[in-house]
Amino acid sequence: MTHAEALDWLYAQTRAGGRRHPGRAARLLAALGLAPPPNVVRVVGTNGKGTVSHLIATGLTAAGRVTGLFLSPHVERFEERVSVDGSRVTEDEVAAFAARARDLLARQAFDADHRPAFFELTLALALDAFARRGAEWAVLEAGVGGASDATAAASPHGNLRLVVLTNVDLDHVDTLGPTVEDIAREKAGAFAPGVPAVTAACGPALEVVRSAAAAVGAPLHEVEPLMPGESTRAANERLAQRALELLGVPEAARAAALAAPPLPGRGERFVVRGRQVLLDGAHDPAAAARLADEAGEGFTLLFGALPRKQGRATLAALEGRAAAVVVTEASPGEGVQHLAGEARELVPDPAPALARALELTPEGGLVVVAGSLYLAGRLRPLLDSPAAWSR
Repeated sequence: MTHAEALDWLYAQTRAGGRRHPGRAARLLAALGLAPPPNVVRVVGTNGKGTVSHLIATGLTAAGRVTGLFLSPHVERFEERVSVDGSRVTEDEVAAFAARARDLLARQAFDADHRPAFFELTLALALDAFARRGAEWAVLEAGVGGASDATAAASPHGNLRLVVLTNVDLDHVDTLGPTVEDIAREKAGAFAPGVPAVTAACGPALEVVRSAAAAVGAPLHEVEPLMPGESTRAANERLAQRALELLGVPEAARAAALAAPPLPGRGERFVVRGRQVLLDGAHDPAAAARLADEAGEGFTLLFGALPRKQGRATLAALEGRAAAVVVTEASPGEGVQHLAGEARELVPDPAPALARALELTPEGGLVVVAGSLYLAGRLRPLLDSPAAWSR
């Protein structure tokens, strides 16, 4: 099986609700003979999970602990999802694992309820890579929920060292619940008896989180949430630093985590044609509001969101601070009409849309790209190598 064939097969297993079946994930891991490393950190929440996971893993590695990192989703390359001590899984490793998993599914009877989906398979790939590379620790970013997320199958209580609940906002309301309290209850379901937990949740969500921690006997450590005028990165760093302290990571290694570059598409900054470009995958209203505060007033907004997401509400959280708005497709073929509106320019192709956003921005000004990590993945190669398209 080639790498391309492996990715085609893995993506073909995608289906609605594929992340919310820890029992299905547990059965797959058992069939493949896979187990998590002896020490697991699980990161759940609405926003910031990827960055916080990345910072924690970086700190653990700097402390000399061989650490695997599992992220979701990726921005440019599938291999971004799995790494050990900063070294990503290779294309050959992906192909070999996919062939093994495909053969397993062909040999064993998995009924419709238990046949693994894309997210479970990717999680299994991560544990396979961690085992082969001798990882002692694993930092696992949950997909959507907490109690019912597939990563629950890879964090048995005996291995679980810490649970991080970044924050709670309205997102995935169709699967997690219609209110912030419902979502907080589901995410706090990741807490385990006697296992420390740390959170930056606030408001009504924090009250639910406190109750959930007390109910299972999980020592809860609260961190100041995002403060006015503060960057999202700074708030994520504060949460990751507290997590590393609880894990006994020394100060020098914690400092190394703070120096880690941002993940692709998470608050990255570029300079193109004398303009600043802030690339961020903010895809829900709460994340967009935080990004707007960070960007300030008068920026040019380049926005794209999938139709099934809260696109209009997310766009509304940003465009009030923008001097101009260009709307483009987050994913090919998704269209832009669902985001049409007065004073919004519609440019379906992201590359010309980026060029138009730059034209609308004065030299030294700021372009904010947001709405979807899919859009970030399409534009990042252009931003990283502007000479390839700007001539």
